[in-house]
Amino acid sequence: MADVAAAAGVSTSTASLVFRSADRVLPDTRARILSAAEALGYQGPDPVASSLRSGRSGIIGIVIAERVRQAFQNPVAVATMDGLSDVLDGEGFGQLLLPGRAEPQQGRPDPLRMLPVDAVVFATRGEEFDHLLPLVRARGVPIVGIEGPHAEGIILVEVDDVGGMAAMAAHVAELGHRRVGVVMRTTRLGHDGAPGPVEPIGARLDQIVNRTIRGRLEAVQSVFGDAVRVESGGRDVASGAAAARRLLDLPARPTAVLAQNDALAAGVLQAAASLGLEVPRDLTVTGFDGVDIAGLGRHLTTVRQPLHERGRRAGELVSALLRGEDVPTRTLLPVELIAGETAGPPPAR
Repeated sequence: MADVAAAAGVSTSTASLVFRSADRVLPDTRARILSAAEALGYQGPDPVASSLRSGRSGIIGIVIAERVRQAFQNPVAVATMDGLSDVLDGEGFGQLLLPGRAEPQQGRPDPLRMLPVDAVVFATRGEEFDHLLPLVRARGVPIVGIEGPHAEGIILVEVDDVGGMAAMAAHVAELGHRRVGVVMRTTRLGHDGAPGPVEPIGARLDQIVNRTIRGRLEAVQSVFGDAVRVESGGRDVASGAAAARRLLDLPARPTAVLAQNDALAAGVLQAAASLGLEVPRDLTVTGFDGVDIAGLGRHLTTVRQPLHERGRRAGELVSALLRGEDVPTRTLLPVELIAGETAGPPPAR
């Protein structure tokens, strides 16, 4: 920096200012300094040294619920990340994605222990990840959670999952349905495979650590106490189809299937079509999330979440915390029931 300043005929502080705040230096002076820097092959201050001086890295760690390559196949995660990035990009923060399910490899340090981050956002869809909290808390940085973890010191952004699913169950009941099945997201961390067995809606609820899934099941149970459920082997369309077949093969087949996300609902539609069932004449199918599913061909009856907005809100909270501002400890965003084309009265006996 001193060499650049000497070559440009300015003070070191003026040269330094060009690399930190260009609008505070006259254009001609700025051009002369940058020209000198280019001639000397100087690219600007070392970011590591700058972070040591300022105590900030300019990086926000984003903990996601799956492997990084899987996150961008999930429309819910993509919409949430879009909203988060809208704010953090505008504030000049970089974003570092960290897989919440990855176990540290033997002999290698955990990324959350070693990497420089100014704050951490958990974008985890209700997973708690208690094993990561001590590492994050040890960093002494602000923590914002999107639907979790639910623990002391974490600023939460949540959506009204329970209210949304209760409204959907009430809507299906008002249509006249009594035999209801649920296709739920897998609760087995890292599991991808065959669907689970058909079981009562309330079976082992206290063992489901994902609060989002548990809350939605409890909401359905409050309306349909005799409903049954199947845990899918994944969160995609194919997993939804495989799980739905278990329900649709029952002797007393459900007249309505409430899927826990829109991709699983698309799978239920596929399974129904493969059995010659017409939706909604023979079977009502509902989803949750309100995302676009390619090739669906009809408007799904679903609950629309404010996915982009919850990401934006998390980004705003992180920015406010880093500015030293007070923020609410919990923000609850509303959802909207969308009455589409896949729900109707049960078939006549």
